[in-house]
Amino acid sequence: MILVYVDHENGEIDPLSLQAITFARSLGDDRIEAIVVGTGAANCVPTLTQYGAAQIHVAEHPRLTDYAPVAAARAVIEAMALNKPKLVLGAGSARGNEVMAHVAAITDQPLATDCFTIAIGSPVQVTRARWGGNLIEHANLHADVALATVMQHIVQPEPASTPGPGSITNFTITLTDADLLVRVIERIGDVGGGTSIADAKVIVSGGRGVGSAVGFAPLVELAAQLGGVVGCSRAVTSEGWRPHDDQVGQTGTKVAPDLYLACGISGATQHIAGCKNSKTIVAINTDPEAPIMSHADYAIIGDLHQVVPAIIAALRS
Repeated sequence: MILVYVDHENGEIDPLSLQAITFARSLGDDRIEAIVVGTGAANCVPTLTQYGAAQIHVAEHPRLTDYAPVAAARAVIEAMALNKPKLVLGAGSARGNEVMAHVAAITDQPLATDCFTIAIGSPVQVTRARWGGNLIEHANLHADVALATVMQHIVQPEPASTPGPGSITNFTITLTDADLLVRVIERIGDVGGGTSIADAKVIVSGGRGVGSAVGFAPLVELAAQLGGVVGCSRAVTSEGWRPHDDQVGQTGTKVAPDLYLACGISGATQHIAGCKNSKTIVAINTDPEAPIMSHADYAIIGDLHQVVPAIIAALRS
């Protein structure tokens, strides 16, 4: 049996967790179970049933009203003890990796992150991305229970051809004060309005070459024309020109849009790690030797301050 930790926000499942379940179904095991934790967890059951979950473990606690990584890990460990899976998977997201890291630390078992192949056996064999995808590692997991996370965007989330039984097991987690030391206690600002860069089909992304916060205005207009959103490189967030939520890269968000338009981005390894799963990359840069050019499907050698307005004008006409 494979157990999948499913991350959610008040019942809205993270698409990366649905990718993890889709990936789990490809491993040849005939039984997939899921665990969801906290407020709104029960709302995830219909979707998880459509994705083939035979059993859904709903873990709750009166004090668990928002994301708390150690508490979530405790829930996963309790489900492991009760159900004896041979493999526990999480999404290769910031939260999925965090929760699974706590599971590994508490149980003293090894964890393989960012896996894109897993062969269940003794030992479990994995292939995973390291160093932002610049190194591919083949490894054996010698563990009582194999723990792994699934690399983002290696599969598209797809409902199962035959829905799972969707049986539900409710249980209350046993928690201590220490398990809740790290938790979300308040959300400030825009927590929902608009498409996030993680879900966007079109991203118009700017780097240091944009020049300033004001310089992003044409990129914002182009993104609106294309029905997309604005992204940026780490250099831009370091300068304070755009918020961290817009950052694409190894220390930002890993994205997989249909179109990624990179404007004035040189293409550091960390940035490429975040955008390389895009279906089409178009780079605009004055430097034909910029690293981004070797990753782009189409390269425009030119000044983005001239090229972007020209594209906008063409779209308007």
